[in-house]
Amino acid sequence: MRAIPVASTALIGVAALSACVPAGAAGGTAPFGFSVHPATVAPGGEVTLRVDRHDGACRGRVTVSSPVFDTVAIPRGQASAQARVGRDARPGAVYRVAFTCDGRTGTTRLTIATGHGHHPGTVPPKGVHAGEGGSFAGLDVKEIGLGLALVAGSVGAAYHFSRRRSGEDAA
Repeated sequence: MRAIPVASTALIGVAALSACVPAGAAGGTAPFGFSVHPATVAPGGEVTLRVDRHDGACRGRVTVSSPVFDTVAIPRGQASAQARVGRDARPGAVYRVAFTCDGRTGTTRLTIATGHGHHPGTVPPKGVHAGEGGSFAGLDVKEIGLGLALVAGSVGAAYHFSRRRSGEDAA
């Protein structure tokens, strides 16, 4: 019976440890450091592709490819480049992004926004949604009249009780 809690704890520990692996190190075998920012972008949005040149693991030209944007080259000596995601990218889909440098390849993921929110660095797929506006949107005349009657009744009751108490104090 003790094996089940121990196994559960071990699995939770492995999951927590794997969540700490940096982007571009999927599977723990990334040949060099790289990233896509933002990791979630709207169709037609722009992403920055970065490669870590400081560790010396990638010295040459970097080729970055994905089904969602045209292949991009990061020249030797530069650490980043921009890519525009295709407008036909499927919202909610996750695409593989491959970085190749000095004959070695590492991959990461790029998620396409669903359009329910705006993420920094992305282009919204549609214009701004404007509401009905005003304080009376969605209310009908009966609701407004009932609200006014309740407010007037509350003010009248407060006035009545305040006058009545004043009269008691005088006696």
